[in-house]
This record gives sequence, structure tokens and C-alpha cells, in this order.
Amino acid sequence: MAKPLKVGVKTMVETARREIKEYSAADAVELAKRPDVLLVDIRDPRELARDGKVPGALHAPRGMLEFWIDPDSPYFKPVFGENKTFVFFCAGGLRSALTTKTLQDMGLAPVAHVEGGFAAWKAAGGPVEAVPPKPE
Repeated sequence: MAKPLKVGVKTMVETARREIKEYSAADAVELAKRPDVLLVDIRDPRELARDGKVPGALHAPRGMLEFWIDPDSPYFKPVFGENKTFVFFCAGGLRSALTTKTLQDMGLAPVAHVEGGFAAWKAAGGPVEAVPPKPE
């Protein structure tokens, strides 16, 4: 039997959602057209290969984001130093809510996430392109 946790994922996501900016998928489809907005896909590479990707979105593995946004990190990615609004999404909106809260707490701004994630993006008619298979 699993040990009870002090705080579960459901509570963490609910707390994060109260403290971050959320965009509907329909709003995100429109935001993606703006040059001052960068959509950031934090899904696992297997999810991208299976489900496709949002054209023009940056793929940033969830496990590296804190390192990629910190200018003092050896893994810093200059794109995160640009004057843009960063809008994060995952498959269903849970991981991206937690990610957005964490990066907001670190000082990255402005940040937001897509409510409902990639699934909502597709349902809102957002464009999707296939991810070519990697050569073996």
C-alpha cells in the first residue's frame, strides 16, 4: 500500500492554477500567431512522435526547464532570455500548470499555460504536424 503524501498532485495543480495565467486553447491558437509569444511544448518525446506537434512550438523537456531558463546554469538556452511571453503546454494541462508555477516562481515572466494542453489545442482546431521518425 502506498504511503499517504503530505500534498498530492491534484492539490498542487489546483494551487498552481490559482496563481498562474491560463489561456484557453482557442486563445492559444490566436496567440501562436504573434511574434512576441512562444509556445513551449513540455511533452515527452514519445508523446510528440505519437501525437504530433504544434508548428513553431519549442520542445523543452520538462526535466530540463529550470536549467534552461536560468542564465547561471551551464544548460541555459538563450531563447528564454528573449522578450517574449512563454506559453507552456503538455498533453492535458496538468504538467504545464505545475511548470508554469515553478518557472514563474523562479522569475521567468511573462508566463502562462494552455488549459487542457495539447488535447484542447487539437479540439480547438489548432494546427498539428507530424514528427518525422528518428533514424535508427
